[in-house]
Amino acid sequence: MDRQESNDEAPRVELTPEAARLVRRLREAHGPLMFHQSGGCCDGSAPMCYPEGEFRTGESDVRLASLTVDGVAEPVTFWMSKSQYAVWSHTRLIVDVVPGRGSGFSLEAPEGVRFLIRSRLVGT
Repeated sequence: MDRQESNDEAPRVELTPEAARLVRRLREAHGPLMFHQSGGCCDGSAPMCYPEGEFRTGESDVRLASLTVDGVAEPVTFWMSKSQYAVWSHTRLIVDVVPGRGSGFSLEAPEGVRFLIRSRLVGT
């Protein structure tokens, strides 16, 4: 079931060039991908990357984007919990990559890097 916000205030999600390169590598290794941004206390600014469909989304999640990544055949969906979306609804979300240990469940963890959200208010 597709639970996408239909209003114009849904934040735009984009990838930095470094994030796009990592997504291409992960796609080659794991197949189609998805992101989920939870409202958790510890990794609240770290989107988790999973094989598409491995993380079960539900009524408490919103699909913010289907990202087109050069070199990846299918869109990469980006989901966020509704509670997190309520806080970030007026921001542009930029998925970046930084050195460090990712979450054990996110696909980039063995790469020595982690995805990170950088944000800007919409209109800036």
